[in-house]
Amino acid sequence: LIGVYTNRNGERWELQLKGSGKTPYSRNGDGRAVLRSSVREFLCSEAMHYLRIPTSRAASIVVSDDDVWRDQFYNGNFKKERGAVVLRLAKSWFRIGSLEILAHSGELDLERKLLDFIIQEHFPSIAVHDSNRYLEFFSTVVSETANLIALWMSVGFAHGVCNTDNFSLLSITLDYGPFGFMDSYDPNFVPNTSDDEGRYKIGNQANVGLFNLSKLLQALKPLLDPKQRQLASQILAGYGELYYTSFRELFKTKLGLLGENENDNDLIAFLLKVSLLC
Repeated sequence: LIGVYTNRNGERWELQLKGSGKTPYSRNGDGRAVLRSSVREFLCSEAMHYLRIPTSRAASIVVSDDDVWRDQFYNGNFKKERGAVVLRLAKSWFRIGSLEILAHSGELDLERKLLDFIIQEHFPSIAVHDSNRYLEFFSTVVSETANLIALWMSVGFAHGVCNTDNFSLLSITLDYGPFGFMDSYDPNFVPNTSDDEGRYKIGNQANVGLFNLSKLLQALKPLLDPKQRQLASQILAGYGELYYTSFRELFKTKLGLLGENENDNDLIAFLLKVSLLC
């Protein structure tokens, strides 16, 4: 993260470099990126923006003369590729994992400070001194995450690595790695060649979203009282209905269906099944 920029419209953007080198969060990697994946991120994030799907944006790519070694197909065959750095923007780069790691390490005071900062900066409808602010925050993230994944499904987008560190607290699409768009409907479509078990297949994205939100709830629980924990569990239990409501409305719009009809769900399911058989 290199800074915060406010544009002429008063919009606040956090600027981040991807591929610029090692950081304290690089784990065992080199912190570099290759031109191939950088171009893909640039193009896809801009495409998602114009598809009206919440996403980070790409501002520029700088090509490097440095050699970067990558095993593109995860088959042990490393090849030398040209490096690149992407300047990308988002309203915020905080993820579920940003809170999860603090809760896991017992840094609850820091987690509380970070949460209050995120709420104050990015959730203006929530009063920062309200005793139920963390509960309201969780409810908003659950609802917006369900809507985001429904939007992904409506355009056949598979993220590829839907772990908690790649799920935004602002429910925007982050970290374009081994993503892909389906050419034809297939719920088992997996764009990530290293995902041998199909954990992040496109048909499992909604379930993975629920898993990640359960991890968020687990991270928040130390900051909630018993009544709030109970209410938060009820909110999480409503995730499935929120997702299917968004999914249904998006597909009804694609089909030009007006009003409500008890057969709408059956029609959508039938058409998806026909697409699979084709």
